[in-house]
Amino acid sequence: MAGLDSRIVIVGLPQVAAAMHADAEQAIWFTQAYALGTTVALLLIGRVTDIYGRVRVYTLGFVGFTLGSALTSLSQNSAELILFRGIQGFAVAALFANAAAIITDATPRNHLGFSLGINQTAYRFGAMAGLTVSGLILSFYDWRALFYINIPIGLFGTYWANRRLKEMAKVEKGVSIDWPGFGLFATAISTLLLSLTFAAYGEGSTAYVDGLFAACVASGGLFVLWETKAEHPLFDLSLLKIPEFAGGVVAQLMNGISWGALLLLLSLYFQLVKGYSPLQTGIFILPVDFAFLITGPATGRLSDRFGRTLFASTGLAIQGVSFYLFSTIDASTPAASLAAFMLLFGAGLGMFSTSNVSAVLESVPPERRGVASGFRSTFIQLGFAVSVNLAIVLMTLVAPYSVVSAVIASTSAAVSQADRLLFVKGLALAFAWMAVISFAAVVPSSLRSKRVRGAFS
Repeated sequence: MAGLDSRIVIVGLPQVAAAMHADAEQAIWFTQAYALGTTVALLLIGRVTDIYGRVRVYTLGFVGFTLGSALTSLSQNSAELILFRGIQGFAVAALFANAAAIITDATPRNHLGFSLGINQTAYRFGAMAGLTVSGLILSFYDWRALFYINIPIGLFGTYWANRRLKEMAKVEKGVSIDWPGFGLFATAISTLLLSLTFAAYGEGSTAYVDGLFAACVASGGLFVLWETKAEHPLFDLSLLKIPEFAGGVVAQLMNGISWGALLLLLSLYFQLVKGYSPLQTGIFILPVDFAFLITGPATGRLSDRFGRTLFASTGLAIQGVSFYLFSTIDASTPAASLAAFMLLFGAGLGMFSTSNVSAVLESVPPERRGVASGFRSTFIQLGFAVSVNLAIVLMTLVAPYSVVSAVIASTSAAVSQADRLLFVKGLALAFAWMAVISFAAVVPSSLRSKRVRGAFS
């Protein structure tokens, strides 16, 4: 379900933006609000699950996500859509943060990589469905139907999770939730994303950017200081002393920044530069998921035997190569070349994701896996959220913001040839920087401990 909704707006973004008369940043926030809601909630959810149990919070996540989907489908303007997408994202954090921890609790150590690979595959099937189902829906209905589909799935998921899942983790009793830490963390993340949003507007927004970035630094610093002194911190900073954990989450953050915007940029490229329909676009992006489905479980099995670091670092390097190839595309790039680039990227992502999540969760004591899983998931979502805003900022260094905004909120037929050329140049710059970040992520991934097995069973 989380995979489905992470993608269902990507293909439909031009249609939703046109219906809401949204500019580029409003349109981007239709996806960003979901990512922001998830990001700010993940550390809190991770802590709550350690106190109240993973299964209970997981089931409540289905309830909140179903309600958020219903509200989103009823939105009347951009502000309401952004707000309700944020509610969706906050609720899905209960699913996103808990899944890996629940599986880790229930799986023997020598099968963990394979089991998490299956979990990643389930997410990927949902993501694949999001790409194709959105195209089918938009071929017959308006954009609101993109969210109707979540309601029956959410109702069934709530019932099935409550019926079938059993709590296996030991809960911490008599401890409080770190609400001041949560407030500081939410402020730091929100002001960071808002500063990137205003940065895309250009010179006139410099004062806003400076002020928001200063608020981000201040609240982020206060968060770290508070967490070192809090009796029951939102995040146990001592976990960063574990090399496998620290290297894994830093690599995860950089990986999220490098590729979080990729599918959205490819969707815009296929629809607004190539002139494909939403359904054609969803189908053309599927090679990413096919490659992931092949390499993810296979890598999980191999990393159980030969260790995580080699596979994770190699996957990052492969992704870097694919981003470089994406930076060379233009309006005339053959479909076969684009498919090859996406297959290469999907293979690299599958290698990194499965190996890295296993290494991170194996490295912490079992009783800390809830908060560790929440922090890992937070870094993923933070990377994704920064990636999309950063991509727009980078594109505006080549193409004026007015051009980027006009292209995103238009149909293919309404985009002039000159604007398309500028838009493609902006895409090339964004892809080039994605390559740089992906290659740089190899460093923290490779510097972690070379132990084959985790520190804790």
